[in-house]
Amino acid sequence: MRTGNPVRGHRRGSEWRRLTYGLYRSSLPARSLAHDLDAWRLLLPEGAAFTHLTAAELCGWWMPGQIRCPVFVALPERGRYPRRPGLVVSRHREGLPTTEFDGLPVTTAAETLLAACRDLGLLDLAVLGDSALRLKQLTLTELEETARWRRRGVRRLRQLVPLLDKRSQSPWESIMRLLHRAADIPVEPQMEVIDAFGRVIAHADLGILGTNRIHEYDGDVHRERGVHRKDLARERGIAEQGTIRFGYTSVELRNDGASIIAAADRALGRSWDPRRIQRWNALLDDSLLGMSGRRRVHQRWSGG
Repeated sequence: MRTGNPVRGHRRGSEWRRLTYGLYRSSLPARSLAHDLDAWRLLLPEGAAFTHLTAAELCGWWMPGQIRCPVFVALPERGRYPRRPGLVVSRHREGLPTTEFDGLPVTTAAETLLAACRDLGLLDLAVLGDSALRLKQLTLTELEETARWRRRGVRRLRQLVPLLDKRSQSPWESIMRLLHRAADIPVEPQMEVIDAFGRVIAHADLGILGTNRIHEYDGDVHRERGVHRKDLARERGIAEQGTIRFGYTSVELRNDGASIIAAADRALGRSWDPRRIQRWNALLDDSLLGMSGRRRVHQRWSGG
């Protein structure tokens, strides 16, 4: 059992952490989403459940972008409506599909993603959806069923479903895949690189179909000494098979998509088409990685 000792009312002293007006919990243990949500439950009526990015984070999904989020709660329409700074409530006329995670009520994975579809861009949603699929908390069949409902957010969910892929191994790998999709670059996620003896020597993040080119995301972990040594050996093995590896960082994915697309165009033997980078820039700007996307969600979540 968690020991955050949440209380309603007002407390003073460094041993208490204020979550919102009239809601506190012990400052020990240190910041933990589950402990915070134990406290928020004191404000919620029966039948309420955490949803949207709150449920996603609690369930261990990859989080898109870097933005401070409120606590998202779904509850039956007839339930009392708690109002507090930092709390965003959605009300539902029909039965709310819920489950439990770490002892806390949450909406089902499909409902959680649908709730996020009302606010976030496709790039953000792909990160969430890939993660849920990878964790086996969700199936495409469940999403397709949810997308048949007449609910707010289903239009974006229908756009999202064909973009998802459970083979993704990191949020930036998901983002890189959507860059290639936006630019009509045919790719195979987790493509096998096989040596002359038929042995699999590597699984490439993205193999560009019809070429000997692979594109991979290089995070900071790849610069650590032990990892870097293994990476160099892996890259030599890949090169020996006549495969050309291009590694990209998050900075390049965010700020230099044109160069990535141009490199793929050269490998595919096709000419530059500015519409490809325009589609990628539109996805990026609509997401939490873009100014427009961050401004949009801030206005929605703050009631502005």
